[in-house]
This record gives sequence, structure tokens and C-alpha cells, in this order.
Amino acid sequence: MTLRQWARCYLRLEILDRYMLTELAGPFGFGLAAFTLIFAATSLLNLGRLVSTEHVPLWTAIEIFFWQLPAEMGLVLPMALLLGTLLAIQRLSGESEITAMKAGGIGFMRITAPLLAAGFVMSLVTFVVQEYVAPFAADQITQIQDTVITHMSAFNRDLTVSAPLPGGGRQVTFATAYEAHSQALLHVTLIQYDKSNNAQQIIFADRADFAAAEWTLENASIYRFNSDGTVIAEPHVATQQIALGEDPSDIVRRLKHNDPENMSRAEIRQIVATGQLTSTEYDKYVTTYQEKLAQPFACFVFVLIAIPFGMRAARSGGGTGVGFGLAVLIVFVYYIVLTFFSYISEAFVILAPIWAWTPNFVFTIFGLVRLRRAAAV
Repeated sequence: MTLRQWARCYLRLEILDRYMLTELAGPFGFGLAAFTLIFAATSLLNLGRLVSTEHVPLWTAIEIFFWQLPAEMGLVLPMALLLGTLLAIQRLSGESEITAMKAGGIGFMRITAPLLAAGFVMSLVTFVVQEYVAPFAADQITQIQDTVITHMSAFNRDLTVSAPLPGGGRQVTFATAYEAHSQALLHVTLIQYDKSNNAQQIIFADRADFAAAEWTLENASIYRFNSDGTVIAEPHVATQQIALGEDPSDIVRRLKHNDPENMSRAEIRQIVATGQLTSTEYDKYVTTYQEKLAQPFACFVFVLIAIPFGMRAARSGGGTGVGFGLAVLIVFVYYIVLTFFSYISEAFVILAPIWAWTPNFVFTIFGLVRLRRAAAV
């Protein structure tokens, strides 16, 4: 059997599958629009302040707004799918269509299988958006801010790069700003230490330019400390080549809002591998790295939970308002649990992969138990 024949045989949609997915599509679209507008409201207020107080061009503010949307999809897609499933099941159950299907010999799990499959597919879609689209969009926002708003990438904290020296010791470099267009660090201070952690040399420079795989300090002042306590000063050095331990791409990835949430897992892995993170930053980056794999599967977990809750809401006579309220409540509880385990993960980072998947595991067990009860009714 060829791959095409296998796909036709096992992946073809039957009438029931198409019907259930059609029932889901409308409420899902409503939830997607509703939750996107809720999240976008805050962004619009912030951009309004940029236009009014910072005199940012209106078109630039609009461009930033649209580039912010992919980052919000990681939250919006699972919530929209949860609401869509609740409303779809609520309608089908309330109008006795599920009862009619079961009377026709169709099992409850077969009825809900298309919805569960949609939840799994949307989990993969959310992961792709989070891994590839959202980081690219974050880069575009950073570029707009650097070129149009601030004209310079100012760090939200001083840049610190630590690198080992040949033969022992270490070199620590500080800078206060980065010019993206010229790949230059501004206001650089470099300190070299020996094995005993004694300062051997301090260099002050106006800027450090990166070219041909090395950094060049410009307009530098160099101070060398001898073992006898004397100091040799070279106050006016035009250029000085030196290795900092990171190249511009490493620096930009690490200091992009200093927030791993704006990065892909590949970028986080590269930054962790540089060894430039503090212990607190390391815990945060490793935790986020694991969570970025687990959180997109909230789509599947939410569908699993929404099916039995939708049937219960239908029996109680609730409408769209009840479905929306249930969706908000489930999301609220889920993200409370998620935040709790995120704090635990940062405290015990060695078990970060386990903590990251625990909320999904707990809610999956809860959903399976309720789904089994719903199927028995």
C-alpha cells in the first residue's frame, strides 16, 4: 500500500467527522475573535499612548499591533478551542443530537473522536506558531523599536559577558547599549582577572565593533596592574582587537527583552549553552524551554475537559453565556495550576520536564474520568 493509498484509507473524513468539525468551526471562530479582541484591547491602549506621548507614527503603531498578535495566539488558540468545544457539545446535546447518534449505534467515543483529533492538530499548530511565527514577529517588533522609536537597542539592564582566558582566569565585559545596524556595543568596560581573581587589566572604550569574527575596541583607555602594585596606563589607544566570548547574534538573542517567552526553544537552547546566564536566569530559561513544549498541548487537554462539561451545561439549560463562563473558569483554574508548577520548576529546575507536563497530566486524568462518566450516561 502506497502512502497516498494509506492516507485515503485511514485519514479520510466520514460524514460524522465532517459534521462534528463543522459544528466546531463556528463556535471556534467566535471564540477566536472574542479572545483576540480581549487580548488586543490592552495592546491598543499601550500603542495609543505611544502615538500620543512618544509621537510614534500611526502606521508604525499599527504595524507593531499586528506583529504582537502571533505571540498572543499561544493563549488565544487553546481558549478559543475550549469555548468552541463547549458550545458545540452544548448545542448537540441540548437538541438531543448526541442521543440520536447513540441510538443509531454510534459510540460516544466515536462521536467525540473528531473533536479530540482537532484538539491534537491545533496543539501542533499552536506549537508551530509559538516556535517559528511568534519569535519572528518579536524580532520584527524589536527592529521597529530600534530603527523607528529609539534608534538604538538600549538594554533593560547592563550587558555582562563572562569568558574564560587561555591559561586560566576570566574576562568580564560590560556595555550599556547595542547598535543593531552596525553590530556595535557602546560604552564598554572590560576587566581581566587572573586565576586568583585579581584584576590584571581594565579597558574602557567608547564602542566595540564586530567584524571578521572579532571585536575591535575604539578610542580605548587601558590600565594594566602589575604584581608589585604599579599601574601602566595607556589612555589613548585608537583600536584594540579582543575576544569577548560572544558574537552579536548571541548578544541579541540573550538580551531580546531579556525574556525567553519571546524566543523559540532553539534560541533558548543556544543561549543556555553560552554559559552567560546567572543562576536565576538559567532556572527561568530552562523552565520556559520545557514549558514551551508542554503548553501548546493545552488545546487537546481543553477539548478533553470541554466535552463532558458541555453536556452538563446542556442538561442544566445553559446558553452561550454559561458556555463562555465555563470556558473562563476552566482557563483560570488551568493557568493557576500552570503558574504554581512553573514556580516549583524554577525552584527545582532539575525536574523541569516533569513539572512542565504535570498540569497537562492532571487535567488529562480529570478529563478522561469525566469523559468516561459522560459516555456511560
